[in-house]
Amino acid sequence: MGRSVARQLIDAHLVEGDPGQPGSEIGLRIDQTLTQDATGTMVMLELEAMDLDRVRTELSAQYVDHNLLQVDFRNADDHLFLRSACERFGVWFSKPGNGVSHPVHMQRFGKPGKSLLGSDSHTCAAGSMGMLAIGAGGLEVAMAMAGDPFYVKMPRIMGVRLTGRLPDWVSAKDVILEMLRRHGVKGGVGKIIEYYGPGLAQLSAMDRHVIANMGAELGATATVFPSDDAVRRFLEAEGRGGDWVALVPEDDPEWDEHDEINLSALEPLIALPTSPGNVKPVAEVAGPDVYQCVIGSSANPGLRDFAMAAAIVAGRQTHDRVSFDVNPTSRQDLEMLSRMGALGQLIEAGARIHQAGCNGCIGMGQAPATNEISLRTMPRNFPGRSGTKEDKVYLCSPETAAASALTGRITDPRTLGIPYPRLELPSRHLVNTSMLVAPLAPEDARRVELRKGPNIASLPEMVPLPDRVEAPVLLVVGDNVSTDEIMPAGARALPYRSNVPELARFAFDVVDESFYERAVAARDAGTGGILVGGANYGQGSSREHAAIVPRFLGVQAVIAESFARIHWQNLANFGILPLTFCDPADRGKIDRDDVVVMEGLRDAVAAGAGSRMTVQNLTNGVSFEVEHQLSPRQVSMVLAGGLINDFRRRTGKKVPAPA
Repeated sequence: MGRSVARQLIDAHLVEGDPGQPGSEIGLRIDQTLTQDATGTMVMLELEAMDLDRVRTELSAQYVDHNLLQVDFRNADDHLFLRSACERFGVWFSKPGNGVSHPVHMQRFGKPGKSLLGSDSHTCAAGSMGMLAIGAGGLEVAMAMAGDPFYVKMPRIMGVRLTGRLPDWVSAKDVILEMLRRHGVKGGVGKIIEYYGPGLAQLSAMDRHVIANMGAELGATATVFPSDDAVRRFLEAEGRGGDWVALVPEDDPEWDEHDEINLSALEPLIALPTSPGNVKPVAEVAGPDVYQCVIGSSANPGLRDFAMAAAIVAGRQTHDRVSFDVNPTSRQDLEMLSRMGALGQLIEAGARIHQAGCNGCIGMGQAPATNEISLRTMPRNFPGRSGTKEDKVYLCSPETAAASALTGRITDPRTLGIPYPRLELPSRHLVNTSMLVAPLAPEDARRVELRKGPNIASLPEMVPLPDRVEAPVLLVVGDNVSTDEIMPAGARALPYRSNVPELARFAFDVVDESFYERAVAARDAGTGGILVGGANYGQGSSREHAAIVPRFLGVQAVIAESFARIHWQNLANFGILPLTFCDPADRGKIDRDDVVVMEGLRDAVAAGAGSRMTVQNLTNGVSFEVEHQLSPRQVSMVLAGGLINDFRRRTGKKVPAPA
């Protein structure tokens, strides 16, 4: 049996562990890192706390793409802080307006065969060009920038064979929506998804980016495509043909799981509110009125996606009820659309052209009207993520979004009554690197002082895990709770991303507006609190604020049926004990405001994965058992009160005393 591309990449970067044992912890060498401004400010503060002199990766890049609205000093100050940190630590800096991290990194820095760790869950998009690209919490990215390996449970490798050819009006977005229709938002947990087969021949590198990007919505650790002629053509178009290397599956590769998609059988698909996994054919849901249609985001970032929308609306006018929003994903593509004439077609049709960035995808502007339908080519439609609490966000392809913008209702693009556009895209791209700032030389970097505005606060101190916890249950939530619900983003909250005490006021406010006051009261009373969740707790964004803020508010442990990979690790990174019910039925034995007791915690945690602890519910008199699945490395972190304390302990620095 031969090796898949994913297994070749893992073998090439393995520094610790046995990749032949799925579920066991492995350590991987990281070649490149990616940070963005919603998470990167915390990463840079963590590097400062670690006294790092200079990053030790081959390349690290910091992008300003999420927090672009400058309604006051906060975002602007953070941009200056990030630039000074890049100068200090030897990191590339992508200026505001240069574009979204994932497509820009692919255009300028991505290399087949390399590993990439990013403090953004959609870092997996770079798997489209034969990279081992994984999203993680910011602290893990900071450790990788300091030269440490990245640790993860060895994933199972799922091969997906693509055959056939996409019909007219069907595109790459429909491929990943088909995967979500089949497997749901938990279907990729603990897996790398690798696409192969004859159907790849018609998918460009940027088409593959669309599919790889939303592997995060499946919960996958990574998505991998081969580095073949499509990747070679992409790199040549970017003037980087010398960076291409071939990387394809060996003969008869071995798969832990397998699926097959006949591209010829696909039709336009759409994800209904409020989950990327709630997928239906567009034809089945067509008809309701639409208020907004948005083209853009890292989930559909290619020149082709915008040019297709332009060709569909060319010479026509969008419906007078529809806000037709276009978010260019890179300055380069915006310039190319302008020179091609496609930008003019969009503007003439009524499009609102926004700056190159994430924008509405993260709730940073472009919020839809209350209870009105918004069709978006974005990756997520979790409740309230758009910036409107009572939103109705649907996820779809550029074809479906553009067709619906014209008709004013959800429309199967096959019914539009116009010929399917045949695009001729340039074989050479307009490369403009003027908004990428290269790292300073080491001797100059050492003289740089970090620029900290008044909204930037130091990391809160974390104390080691206590041996006994008696605390109230602050919140009980259901399945598939996302990090957007734990720690919202958007224009209200994101400007405080580098100020944890202020950011904490937004914790869980889309779920329970009383959470902050109750959590503060429990923390100030000296008990702290417990959170209880269902299956796949913490899905979605990699933002570590969803762990840092609960920790700051005194949360000691989270008990859930199961956890999403990145958030589970983030909890451990910041000293919150992630526990699972030994019997999922026990979830019904605990309610909000119940007081629970756990004793002998430190010995139980130190006993290793699978060790059981008893939770006594003092309110109703019921007891039940929970367990943890932490590796020995993670056990050390949690006992110390988090990864930073563990790092201090290992390097002989002062660690806070237990509470």
